[in-house]
Amino acid sequence: MTAPMELVCPAGTPAALTAAIDAGADAVYFGFRDRTNARNFPGLNFSEKELGDAIQTCKARGARPMIAINTYPDAGDDSLWRRNVDICAEAGAGAVILCDMGLAGYAAKRHPDLRLHLSVQASASNAPAVRFYRDAFNIRRVVLPRVLTVEQIAALIAAVPDVETEVFVFGGLCVMAEGRCSMSSYATGVSPNKDGACSPASHVRYEEQGEIMISRLGHFTVNRFGAGEQAGYPTPCKGRYQVQGREMHLFEDPCSLDATPLLPDFARAGVTALKVEGRQRGKAYVAQVVKTLKAAIHGQATDPSAARPFMEGGGGTTGVYVGTWH
Repeated sequence: MTAPMELVCPAGTPAALTAAIDAGADAVYFGFRDRTNARNFPGLNFSEKELGDAIQTCKARGARPMIAINTYPDAGDDSLWRRNVDICAEAGAGAVILCDMGLAGYAAKRHPDLRLHLSVQASASNAPAVRFYRDAFNIRRVVLPRVLTVEQIAALIAAVPDVETEVFVFGGLCVMAEGRCSMSSYATGVSPNKDGACSPASHVRYEEQGEIMISRLGHFTVNRFGAGEQAGYPTPCKGRYQVQGREMHLFEDPCSLDATPLLPDFARAGVTALKVEGRQRGKAYVAQVVKTLKAAIHGQATDPSAARPFMEGGGGTTGVYVGTWH
């Protein structure tokens, strides 16, 4: 009998990590409180001691600890990134999630027994790319970007069956070329790919003009919200812009990914693990989403509205997975 898909859950704090494990997470991913982490926001993430303690907590309670070192180092100085890989290896991490080829080369050579996963930040979306990372760095699992249909995922798995696949199933929806998007860095000068912060709060501004609420990122207006309309966070790809005389969401609508209805399709495709996005979210989000997904994986009836309060814009989509969303 085929084993159920692994549920990989986020933790931005020790409290969220405990909530994920309590709710039934098979694996928990988290990161250092520095630039090596693609969720490098104030008040989140783990000190070196906290990270070591979290690894031991996961292992004691039967959850695999995965550490995200998923930004790109500075040219000529990757010492911080290498140091964090060394710490993870010494602490007994269940896997390290990397995107940079140089760092993957270092990890594979220095710590040959350390399990390496390829971050979505590497944006590997076809069989030749996955084979390259497998052959060059012994990558054991690839986290696929959210731009593939279920059929395309199945074809990739069939082409490279010895590399595990992990797909996003719930949370924030990003369909940009991950690891290569420069919209936020253009607006703020802070790179999500190197500094780990997309739309950093330090550059966010809200301004009231009568009944209109304007959200800005840096010097750029991202959205204008009318009376009674919920003012969302100013992420450039989810802003409304004037395009050929029309105001519209040019890149993507502000909604969350919820691919729960597609779990049987993912299983048939041969997906190894399902990933929940949301290291910047609180423990209530983690607890509810993990609980619902864990039940769904095991074929139990779930309340489809239970996770709705945690969805951006109050709505969800299966995204590109079914090939109808644009």
